[in-house]
Amino acid sequence: MFSRLAYQHSQFVRDLVMSLQALAQALENQSYSASCYTCGGGMNSASFMVSLGEGHLIRFLVSDYGITWTEMRDERELMKLEGAEAISQLQELANLVKFQIRPCDCNLLLSR
Repeated sequence: MFSRLAYQHSQFVRDLVMSLQALAQALENQSYSASCYTCGGGMNSASFMVSLGEGHLIRFLVSDYGITWTEMRDERELMKLEGAEAISQLQELANLVKFQIRPCDCNLLLSR
């Protein structure tokens, strides 16, 4: 049972890393400054960052140790989420891309 769960978890992290890479590319295509770096070739961790303009920065970290979403403005931490809440916030960011909403149009849509 635990071997199966470990395998499923590693597949989940791998899928999330690939999704972050695609999101970074989609954001770049919409003229955002975004990046997604992976550590090693195993796709078992990533650091994703995007600047939404005017000192508004999102950092999303994923690894076998956990998942963290950090939102900052003017180098001050506004919000830090982990696990499922972090992934939900990532979906909000993906919706900005999907619906081509500019962050200034939604007045801190990501911050609740």
